[in-house]
Amino acid sequence: MIIDGIKIPPFLYGTAWKEDQTAHLTGLALEQGFCGIDTANQRKHYNEIEVGHAIQRAEATNLIDRSDLFLQTKFTFRQGQDERLPYDPLAPIERQVEQSFMSSLGHLKTDFIDSYVLHGPTTRTELKSDDWAAWSAMEKLHSSGRARLLGVSNMTLKQISTLCNEAYIRPHFVQNRCYATQGWDQQIRQFCTANRMVYQGFSLLTANRNVWKHDEIAQIAKRYRKSKGQIIFRFAIDIGMVALIGTTNITHMREDLDVLDFRLKPNELKTIMRLS
Repeated sequence: MIIDGIKIPPFLYGTAWKEDQTAHLTGLALEQGFCGIDTANQRKHYNEIEVGHAIQRAEATNLIDRSDLFLQTKFTFRQGQDERLPYDPLAPIERQVEQSFMSSLGHLKTDFIDSYVLHGPTTRTELKSDDWAAWSAMEKLHSSGRARLLGVSNMTLKQISTLCNEAYIRPHFVQNRCYATQGWDQQIRQFCTANRMVYQGFSLLTANRNVWKHDEIAQIAKRYRKSKGQIIFRFAIDIGMVALIGTTNITHMREDLDVLDFRLKPNELKTIMRLS
């Protein structure tokens, strides 16, 4: 998948909730072959500076080259942070975005970000003035070339539609927790497809335990000699998602990447969709 000349990997390794194991696990993921990393400048849930340390070590040992790495991070509003803020909370929102972005560049030891994401709006139902101020600041980062692509996370269809209709630069990505009970976020995925945006799904396994543990998933997995988790990730790719994977298990890292040598059949995709 390519957007504006930028290659988008089918998987992103998610670095949330790994604390003092962040550098170790991010390094393991890079060693297994992940070439896309998702993080955030939100110390409450991420340790972005340790992600940077892992990338530095991988570059120093010639494991990866920055030009081959897709690096995504996020701006998070004050209500999503703890006391360890990457910006001055009294500064205007536009300045907070700039401060957070520059902090991320320092953490990640890079001079550009492949994808910069607004890590959730200020309310659950609409877009407020602070949301528009943050997006305007992100548009400027994009125009400067420092943020090559832009995205949003944890937004409703109404909010995404409003942003697309009124923003100068539309988001390239939508990243949401993906629930099978909502048709794998079907309405938003369809909107993304219609508007040339890419859907990134996270919590594909943890949010859908009843589905991926279902007997019919086990039968499909048996046919392909894959694990049930691998079938869910292959399903996600086949219906057009970029899948976020946050496993801490090296065997699962290898298995999750080992789903690119087959495709599910249309009737199998329908079966998994029906289970939702």
